[in-house]
Amino acid sequence: MTPRRVALKVDCDTLEGTRDGVPRLLEIFAARGIRATFYFTLGPDRSGVAVRRIFTRKGFLSKMFRSRAPSLYGWRTMLSGTLLPAPMIGAACGEVMRSAARAGHDTGVHGWDHVGWHDGLPRFTREQVVRDYGAAHAEFLRLLGKPARTSAAPGWTVSPLSLEVQEERALLHTSDTRGGAPFFPTAGGRTFHTLEVPTTLPTLDETLAWPSLHGDAEQRAFFRGAVRGTEVHTIHTEVEGRSKAGLFEGILDDWRSDGVAFVTLAELAREVLERRSGVPARAVVETRLPGRGGTVATGWPGTAAP
Repeated sequence: MTPRRVALKVDCDTLEGTRDGVPRLLEIFAARGIRATFYFTLGPDRSGVAVRRIFTRKGFLSKMFRSRAPSLYGWRTMLSGTLLPAPMIGAACGEVMRSAARAGHDTGVHGWDHVGWHDGLPRFTREQVVRDYGAAHAEFLRLLGKPARTSAAPGWTVSPLSLEVQEERALLHTSDTRGGAPFFPTAGGRTFHTLEVPTTLPTLDETLAWPSLHGDAEQRAFFRGAVRGTEVHTIHTEVEGRSKAGLFEGILDDWRSDGVAFVTLAELAREVLERRSGVPARAVVETRLPGRGGTVATGWPGTAAP
């Protein structure tokens, strides 16, 4: 029988999500003996600027309505960087970030300006990519006292330039894409040698926008049946650490009662790299996912967006 395992990838996108969601998630994980991988956004919280995606990203507005975004994320987050100032997340939440590391969880870089990267990366020059990515790593080193060994792109948004710049960091692995088994990314005519460990399961903020699922019971049933082997599940501190913490606890407890084990992304990466010669190289392309506005990066064959 194939062992059933889940690696939890925790994306910390906003000030409120980091400040309030991380402590709640640490409590949830401690009560169940689970170790996860936390990815921190370290620069300005400009979440409110993302409202312009209504005009630039197909499906964004319908996702906001179906998932009831204001109740998921809170009005403070949805106005940051527009009607409210854009606070610096690392400066405000350094102790919270260190508490995750002290609790035994893996930690890594999610980004500097989450919205800026997510919405602007295709237009970035190499200098802009180096500056943004480098600022996040420098702040991580300042706050955590050691270099990051892993990073995860905001919104699963990558480019040949971003892959090139992150390759220079000699990371153990990244988690920038969606779908399929770990691989070495190919883009811009080059194969990169930093292992990519994709997210394999839908995220809760996506499934909450699915018209086919109604209420917490159906959400729990879906996720309970979704683990078929080794999966990577991305959660967001703004959602699972705050407004949907109770539902997330139920999902975890369902998995635990079914015998699902929990591993970290670093543990998965080391397992895969022990058989490095068998790891495939795959082209990174864009795809669309149900419940998510716009596109995400993937290396899974046959999933390129139209």
